[in-house]
Amino acid sequence: MTFDPNQSLPQEEVDERVRTAIEENEVVLFMKGTEMMPQCGYSDRALGLIGQYREEFETVDTLESLEEFRAALSEHSGWETIPQTFVDGEFVGGSDVLAELDERGELRSTLDA
Repeated sequence: MTFDPNQSLPQEEVDERVRTAIEENEVVLFMKGTEMMPQCGYSDRALGLIGQYREEFETVDTLESLEEFRAALSEHSGWETIPQTFVDGEFVGGSDVLAELDERGELRSTLDA
């Protein structure tokens, strides 16, 4: 399998994937890479923080079409940075926000909202 960084998905397809993932999952993490192979430290950190409190949650690898995912996610969160976490359709934040919630003892209740 080869990876062509200039190849991307149509924006409409990515918009639909993002909308569907947010609507159909209690907790969804948009990240760089996969659960088995996170491709950035922030995504790995977010994955670990969520994994402390949730056995089941959805992940979406944004590397397949990074710029299109940034644009689609920005429509839902106002942020372009990745990773991004949504709980029950609401934007929570990236790895730094998850870490702050964890430090305050609020991450478990946020993920169970």
